[in-house]
Amino acid sequence: MSRAKKEYFVHETAVVDAPVSIGKGTKIWHFSHVMTGARIGAGCTIGQNVFIGSGVRIGNNVKIQNNVSVYEGVVIEDDVFCGPSCVFTNVVKPRSAFPRRDRTFDPTVVRTGVTIGANATIICGITIGEHAFIGAGAVVTKDVPSHALCFGNPAKQRGWACECGEKLASSGRNKTSLSCLACARRYRKVGQMIQKTDS
Repeated sequence: MSRAKKEYFVHETAVVDAPVSIGKGTKIWHFSHVMTGARIGAGCTIGQNVFIGSGVRIGNNVKIQNNVSVYEGVVIEDDVFCGPSCVFTNVVKPRSAFPRRDRTFDPTVVRTGVTIGANATIICGITIGEHAFIGAGAVVTKDVPSHALCFGNPAKQRGWACECGEKLASSGRNKTSLSCLACARRYRKVGQMIQKTDS
């Protein structure tokens, strides 16, 4: 298929190693490299100097800012934002003299609606839950619950994030009710998690 007939855009300086799957309306910008077997959904923006490894899966409406490398073993679901120069890894104990290519990479899963701030580092083998918010410069070393607001080195949970990205305010007798002052969404704590409520 000629480039003119494709339903996505690839800048002339980018390299896309066929075969790959790229959804309608996705844009791949300057000096980026998409390796064989990668799958990128519809409506994504892949910024300048981004590397997407073989077999990586990226959902729809994902924004990957400049200078991000998404290595083999990483799965990014829909509506995820990856800030500039955030880092994904795929081997827990890398050694140059002892290559790990003969084994499976440690998987990392980034669930729907997650935000990862600029220069954050995501250690492999973890899952970041839906709508979690990872602050700039954080070093994430373990699983992150859905809606958790995490930052620091190592990253620790510092609160809860709304689906819209704002920090939730707690109220009620046991501070189990949470609400967003920006969009009025409401949640309640259930054990170590939160759930969205209708009122």
